[in-house]
Amino acid sequence: MGCGCSNLSACCWSLDQNGSIPEADNVENEDKGEVDDLPAFREYSIETLQMATSGFAMENIVSEHGEKAPNVVYKGKLENQRRIAVKRFNRSAWPDARQFLEEAKAAGQLRNHRLANLLGCCCEGDERLLVAEFMPNETLAKHLFHWEAQPMKWVMRLRVALHLAEALEYCTSKGRALYHDLNAYRIVFDDEGNPRLSCFGLMKNSRDGKSYSTNLAFTPPEYLRTGRVTPESVMYSFGTLLLDLLSGKHIPPSHALDLIRDRNIQMLTDSCLEGQFSNDDGTELVRLASRCLQYEPRERPNPKSLVAALLPLQRDTEVPSHELMGILHGADAVPLSPLGEACLRMDLTAIHDVLEKLGYKDDEGAATELSFQMWTNQMQETLTSKKKGDVAFRHKDFRAALECYTQFIDVGTVVSPTVYARRSLSYLMSNMPQEALNDAVQAQVISPIWHIASYLQASALLALGKEDEAQAALREATELENKKNATS
Repeated sequence: MGCGCSNLSACCWSLDQNGSIPEADNVENEDKGEVDDLPAFREYSIETLQMATSGFAMENIVSEHGEKAPNVVYKGKLENQRRIAVKRFNRSAWPDARQFLEEAKAAGQLRNHRLANLLGCCCEGDERLLVAEFMPNETLAKHLFHWEAQPMKWVMRLRVALHLAEALEYCTSKGRALYHDLNAYRIVFDDEGNPRLSCFGLMKNSRDGKSYSTNLAFTPPEYLRTGRVTPESVMYSFGTLLLDLLSGKHIPPSHALDLIRDRNIQMLTDSCLEGQFSNDDGTELVRLASRCLQYEPRERPNPKSLVAALLPLQRDTEVPSHELMGILHGADAVPLSPLGEACLRMDLTAIHDVLEKLGYKDDEGAATELSFQMWTNQMQETLTSKKKGDVAFRHKDFRAALECYTQFIDVGTVVSPTVYARRSLSYLMSNMPQEALNDAVQAQVISPIWHIASYLQASALLALGKEDEAQAALREATELENKKNATS
C-alpha cells in the first residue's frame, strides 16, 4: 500500500509533538498569481444571467445534489462567450442586499491563477447570485472518490495540495484568511487540468448560516465550541483534505489520527498509490496533516509554512496537469463528428445538408403548439412565412430565407430553435457572422442541450476570428452530441 514500508509508520510518529513546520521566510512566494486578462468585478442583471443559463435550466446545474441543494450552481455562457459558473442562493439567505453586495465586492477584488475567480454578482429584488469563472474539469471529490478512467496519481495529489496552499496564502495576503467549508468539492479543475480553489467559499451560504455544511466529524473542534470560523479552522480543514489526498477516501480526522498513533499508516494510504512515492514523501504528508489537525488552533501551521513544506515534495513539475490527470487537451480533446469537422473547416454547404435532413425533429413541443393555434389568421400567416422560409432554405435562396424566417420570429407566437438555427446559417451564408452568432445563442437559450446550436456558434465564432471561443464551443457541441447519441 502506498510506499509499502513499515518504517513509514515509525517515521511518521517520530515527528516532534511540539515542533512546528518551518516558516517559509526564505521562500519567495511571488505575487506571480495575479491575473491580468480577467474583467473587473461587476454587477450583472438577472436578465443577463437568465439568458446565460437558458433560464436556469436544470440541464445546466453543475452543483452536487442538483436542484435539491439549498444554493444551486449553474454553468452558463455570457454574450461575449465567456463561460461562467452562477451560484444562486436561497431567497432567504441574504435579506440585506447591501450586506450581500459588500461581501461579494470584497471577495471579487481577488484575482489569482490559483482561484476560480469571482467575476461579479446579481442583487435584484430578492435574487442573490454570484458569478465566477467556469472550470470544466470537475471537482477534486469527483477525481478522488468517484473516478472512472484512472485514480489520481501521487504527483498530481501533491500538486493539488501545493496549489491549494498557494491559493490560501494569496487570500491571506489580501486580508481574506477565512474560507468557509473547505472540502474536496471546493477544488475545481480548469481547462489545463490545474486545480483551483472556488471563490464561492469566500462567502458563507447565508448571512446567518453555518460556515460548515459537512458532517460534524470533519468540523474543527473550536467551531463546535464557538460556532465561529477562524484562519486556524481553515488550516484544520486543509488537514482533512490532505487525508483525502493520501487515502482517496473521506476519512474522519479522529479515525485517521488514531491510525497514525497506532502506526497503522497502511490502512490510511490509498492502495492505488502503491509504488508511486517514497517513505520520506509519505512521512512528510502525514506529518503535515497531523500538524493541521492539532486540537489547539495555535499549534497549526499557517498557509505560508504549508507552501514551504509542500514545495520540496513536488515531482515531475514539467509534466502538464492535464497529462497527469488523463484529461484530453487541445486538438486531442475533441474527436470531432462529421458535423464537427464541417464546422471546423467552415463547410457551410455540409452544415446546410445536415439541417435540411434534420428538419424540425428537435423542436420539442412546437408541433402541438402549432396545431392548437392553426385556426387563427395570424397563425396561418406565420406558418406561411415559415413554410416559404423552408422552401427558400432548401433551395439555398438564403436572402429569401432570412426575410421569411425573420417574419416568423418577429410575430413571436411560436418559439422554434430550428428556425433560429436555419436563420443563423442563412446569416453565415450571407457573410453576417455576428447576426449568425446571436441566433445560434438564442437557439441554445431555447434548447440548452441542443448540439446543433453549439456547432453553429462555433462556426460563427470562427468567422469572427475568435479561435479560442470557437474551440470551446466545438468541445461543448461534441459533448452534447455524444450524450444525445448515448441516450438515443
